[in-house]
Amino acid sequence: YGGKGEIVLTVDPDEIILQINDDGPGIEDIEAALQEGFSTAPAEYREMGFGAGMGLPNIKRNADFLDILSNHNVGTQLKIVFHSKGKQQ
Repeated sequence: YGGKGEIVLTVDPDEIILQINDDGPGIEDIEAALQEGFSTAPAEYREMGFGAGMGLPNIKRNADFLDILSNHNVGTQLKIVFHSKGKQQ
C-alpha cells in the first residue's frame, strides 16, 4: 500500500531485530489485523491468493516480540525480535 518503505535488520549474538517502516495508509484496527483470516484486500486480490490475512498472525506466532505502531494516512512501523536459541527475555 505504501509509496515507500524501509527495512532495517540488526543481527547480534543474542537476537535478530527486524524493523519495517512504511508511509502507507496505516492499519486501522491492529487487533483485528492480528486475527487469522482478517484482510482488507479487495476480493479480486484474495481470489489470486493475496491478502489471506495470515501475515501478521504468522509473525506474531513465530516472533519472540512484535510491536506495531500505526497512524492513519501516516504509515506503519513494525519491530520484530527473534531471540537466539536459548536466550529468552
